[in-house]
Amino acid sequence: MAELRTARGVVETPCFMPVGTQGTVKTLSPLELEQSGAQVLLANAYHLFLRPGMSIIKQAGGLHNFMHWQKPLLTDSGGYQIFSLALLRKIRDEGVEFQSHIDGTRHLLKPKDVIDIQMDLGSDIMMPLDECVHYPASKDQAECAMERTLEWARRTKDYFSHRLRQDAGSNGQILFGIVQGATYEDLRQTCAKQLIEMEFAGYALGGISVGEPRDLRYNIVKFVTEILPQNKPRYLMGVGLPEDIIQAVESGVDMLDCVVPTRYGRNGTAFTSSGKLTVRNSVFAEDFTPLDQECRCYTCTNFSRSYLRHLFNSGEMLGLRLVSLHNVHFFLELMRRIRLAIKDDKFLEFKKEFFGKYNNAANS
Repeated sequence: MAELRTARGVVETPCFMPVGTQGTVKTLSPLELEQSGAQVLLANAYHLFLRPGMSIIKQAGGLHNFMHWQKPLLTDSGGYQIFSLALLRKIRDEGVEFQSHIDGTRHLLKPKDVIDIQMDLGSDIMMPLDECVHYPASKDQAECAMERTLEWARRTKDYFSHRLRQDAGSNGQILFGIVQGATYEDLRQTCAKQLIEMEFAGYALGGISVGEPRDLRYNIVKFVTEILPQNKPRYLMGVGLPEDIIQAVESGVDMLDCVVPTRYGRNGTAFTSSGKLTVRNSVFAEDFTPLDQECRCYTCTNFSRSYLRHLFNSGEMLGLRLVSLHNVHFFLELMRRIRLAIKDDKFLEFKKEFFGKYNNAANS
């Protein structure tokens, strides 16, 4: 267990970051997130750049003030979102030209632009522009994307250093590098080593969970984390089922994010100590027990499975809010318990106990 120090507080790792893509974690208030134990949230620079736009956020005094969250914020550059718009973008060595998915306007984002946006947002932890390829990708495709990612990383690091020298009031913002290379170990190794030479504050594993088999994903994560410095945070981007979190932490990952808790919650699926539970199912119509007998979140201490099923079947918004709140609490509590197990040198015992319960779910 270690700590990540930011200008807005210390983050205990390993940690899970709830995703607030557009400046909000869907259906939940900042107060609810803080009460659930969230230490840091993730927002997306690409989405916020397009809407509401940088002018409005700057007038509000930055993203923290705009969304009323005063703890640390990590912002993703939006590289993955841009590259997902296959028909709406063109990749150049200069940067990425893309068409807004909102109003069709065209934009060119260069590595320096992504830094300017995130510094204006007031992000505590910033990510550079990178190129992600989907699985499966040929080695030539993966190598081309990796080389471009490295070149953009160099330009980003140089410009970030320039901005720090230029702006005395940068508020302690830090910059991570992103390791690409698809599922090719030699490409991942090359990318990781060159990023280490650039001396970033932390390192992220990008291009993971883009369609590859789970075993291959685990192998790549373990391979890369063993190369990256142990004294700097290692961040696995966009991976977040409970079983994936535990495997990632065992491999040396310090930070994770994923939309899973709220996405599943909005669809009526809860994560519990006994596995996933789909509360809409008829079997819960007369079940007056909480979602999870072991959970002390607001949802579990006040509402039954029967009532939650009723809310979903009635189309009431409270249902998806309550299950999302429970899921976020479950994920954050899982991380707290992982940190405690690591501190007590009992992680393997915790892992065995967790999977012993979680994999025996009979109610999914």
